Amino acid sequence: MNIVKTLLCLSLLTFSTIGFSQNDLKRLPDVEVKTLDGQTLNLADFGKNGKITVISFWATWCTPCKKELDAIADFYPDWKEEYDCELLAVTIDNSRQLAKVPVMVETKQWEYTVLAGDQNAVQTAFNFQTIPQTFLVDQEGNVVYTHSGYVPGDEYGLEEEIKKLAGK
Repeated sequence: MNIVKTLLCLSLLTFSTIGFSQNDLKRLPDVEVKTLDGQTLNLADFGKNGKITVISFWATWCTPCKKELDAIADFYPDWKEEYDCELLAVTIDNSRQLAKVPVMVETKQWEYTVLAGDQNAVQTAFNFQTIPQTFLVDQEGNVVYTHSGYVPGDEYGLEEEIKKLAGK
């Protein structure tokens, strides 16, 4: 009986921790990233530009990440025009893998801003463990929607959330 109680308590603790972890982030956090040419930027500054912002964390070795970014690439020109939306694709690749990013971006013809972040720093600041991880930020810098993982069609749900923010 003690084993059952212990397992029940551990399960409840685990589920409550998971439930709260996704809700802790309310504002775009203060964390530095770099452009592909080495310029340092702060992600919190993107929350001050009055635009709807999608931030997608990814890596070159992550197949679902690349599939998600490829799918979003088809929608992104319309999202920019219709909703005044911008997308930041933030790679968490290490320095060795980071060398592959510019070639991949050019080959895939991704039109959005691609940045590089320190994996530990961004995962801590945004409170996530796995990629792809997507955050939707409103025009005032508030994180209003998060999504983990990718299955084909997720981009439609993301567009619905963007549409709500744009008031359309």
